[in-house]
Amino acid sequence: MTWLNAMNDRGMGRGAKVVSGTIRDSLHMVDVIFGLDGGDLPEIVVSDTGSYSDLVFGLLELLGISYRPALADLPDQKGWRINGSADYGPLNTFARGKIDLRKVKRNWEDILRVVASIYTGTVRAYDVVTMLQREGHPTALGEAIASYGRIFKTLHILQFIDVDETYRRDIKDIRNLQENRHSLARKICHGKKGELHHRYEHGLENQLGALGLVLNCATLWTTVYLDAAIRQMKAQGYPVRDEDMARLSPFVHSHLGVHGTYTFALPDLAPGAIRDLRDTDNAEDDDEI
Repeated sequence: MTWLNAMNDRGMGRGAKVVSGTIRDSLHMVDVIFGLDGGDLPEIVVSDTGSYSDLVFGLLELLGISYRPALADLPDQKGWRINGSADYGPLNTFARGKIDLRKVKRNWEDILRVVASIYTGTVRAYDVVTMLQREGHPTALGEAIASYGRIFKTLHILQFIDVDETYRRDIKDIRNLQENRHSLARKICHGKKGELHHRYEHGLENQLGALGLVLNCATLWTTVYLDAAIRQMKAQGYPVRDEDMARLSPFVHSHLGVHGTYTFALPDLAPGAIRDLRDTDNAEDDDEI
């Protein structure tokens, strides 16, 4: 089973979906985005290669979301052109695909109906995506949406490899956040060496849903206390550099104890207050939370 989790750029999970079997993530990713636990839709979506397809590229762009997947085997990716006779110099080999805009124009009204149905929640994106493919091959409407998506896929690759270093760095930062959150999930679920996908017992979906809540709690707790620690260090005159703060992560987990007895009694603190920070020079203060 696969647990698809949507998180924001602060590391907080906003929605998830459990997918059974080995079906491609891309068939479910749009549903996860449109099933977030409140708040606005994201303006930008970053994913791994497993959640990518040309069809998803087209759907997300039509839905007003900038899609920026971290594509594997980037040197072998195909670029797409509209003008077959255009000379792109060194990029001619890359731009070896040809987009037929006539397919898009012929199906434009149906494309708009599909997009409106997903946006309003009339149908699930998964049902739409499966309807647009037959035995692994796109229908005429599916090919039209995929053709539209290839325009933006090509622009995405060009911007990633050559135009904008900030664009590339932002994608890498989000992917690191995603991987670090996954590491924290493994820690909470099974300990440091456990693997999340080894859980197959009854009630998996409910357990993973609860895991998302626990992950958010751990992320929030760590963020609050990292901020408090920084404030205290500055107040005590320690040199705190911006470049060091930029490398802090809300997904550190050495302080989390996943085994043993748990207590859910509220601490005797005023509303909004936090407990005293540990004294790093005192070995007795070096226990896990």
